[in-house]
Parts: sequence; structure tokens; C-alpha cells
Amino acid sequence: MLLRDLSNKSVNLLSKMNTDSQKKQARYVVSKLKKNYPNAHCELHHSNPVELLVATVMSAQCTDVMVNKVNKVFFKKYKLPEGVADLPLSKLEKEINSIGLYKNKAKNIKKLCQILVEKYDGKIPETLAELIELPGVGRKTANVVLGEIYNKPEGVVVDTHVKRLSKRLKLTESENPVVVERDLMEVLPKKHWVQFAHWMIFHGRRRCKAQNPVCSDCDFRRKCDYYENNYKQGNL
Repeated sequence: MLLRDLSNKSVNLLSKMNTDSQKKQARYVVSKLKKNYPNAHCELHHSNPVELLVATVMSAQCTDVMVNKVNKVFFKKYKLPEGVADLPLSKLEKEINSIGLYKNKAKNIKKLCQILVEKYDGKIPETLAELIELPGVGRKTANVVLGEIYNKPEGVVVDTHVKRLSKRLKLTESENPVVVERDLMEVLPKKHWVQFAHWMIFHGRRRCKAQNPVCSDCDFRRKCDYYENNYKQGNL
């Protein structure tokens, strides 16, 4: 029993030390991102909450640039959600067929617009639990809407950039988005949850790319797993 108690205490102490280290790292990351990207923002074009929700659903496995190009026309032609709720699926597919997975996205977008009209009087629900019940809406999309529209974050947006950078910057050891989000929520003050994703996405798109990141004068190169591993191997 004594050995088990000592073992448990050691594990708990190590876990606390790791968390404290990650919190310190998170403070450093936030300070640099805030300085380098003071105007970071959501780059999906929208003029109302429903447009943001639909654009975010469209953006899965697709670039914001392509989604914005499609929606520059789409959002002018149809009032959301009413105009899309009544739109024939084949017509909706044709309108968005230049984005990836357009058939499945069209099906989800039409259904969620119908639900918004029938159940929510055309408005966006304000809780994570309600949002993730909508077709095509997962935690990432729900967190985008809750943070951007209502400033009521229930989590941290974890897209491909946030996931990649969080691992490189030692804020998590996981590549599972749910675990990454949990780890970020533990080390980041809640006041930064919304803006943190914008900062990370700006950095990921402009410097810390998946392939050939610009490490030469990056503020994080001495605190980054990618830089450390590649520098030691002589790849940088």
C-alpha cells in the first residue's frame, strides 16, 4: 500500500510539473503570437451568424480562400437559412460544387438550414450541445461560432494548423483534436481561447507550414520540437 501511495504521488507530481511547464510555455507562445499578429481574425467572409456557420461547414478539408470565392456569389443569391432550406438539393450542389466534398456538405447545409428555420426561428443556438446536434457541425465548427458570434467559448478551436502548431510548440503531446483541445483548455486562460486559434492559424498559414516552415527567424525556433529535431539532424 505504501509503495502504491508513493507511486501515485510521484505520478501526480510529474503530471503537475508537466502542466506547469506547459502553462509557462503557453504564456510565452501567447505573448509572441499577440505581438506578431495583433490583427489576427477569422478569415471566412460572412455578414451574419448563419453565414459564418455555413461557411465553416464548407471549410472542412477546403481552404478559406476557396470557400470565400464560392460564397461571394452564393451568399448574395440566397438568404440564409430560409433561402437554402427550400432550395432543391441538386441546385445547392451545383452552387457549391467547386469545393471539396460538396455533395455531403450540400446535404448537411440544407438540413441544418431546415432545422434552424423549424426549430430555432432562423437563429443560431448558443450552446455547444445544441450546435453539435446540427448536421455537419462538430466541436471545431461549434467553437468557431460560439467564440466569433457570441463570445461564449466552451472550448478552443482546433483545426489542422492549431493541431500541428500545438504539437510543435510543446503544448500537447497528442495529435487527436479532442485531446489537443483539452490540453489547450488546461494551459490557456479562458480569456485567450477565442483569439488563440486566430493567432495560431495566422502563424500556421504564413510561417509554420506543414511542409517547409520558415524557421530561420521564427520567434519560437528555440522552443519548438520541429526546429530542435531538424536542427540537430542538420536539416535546417
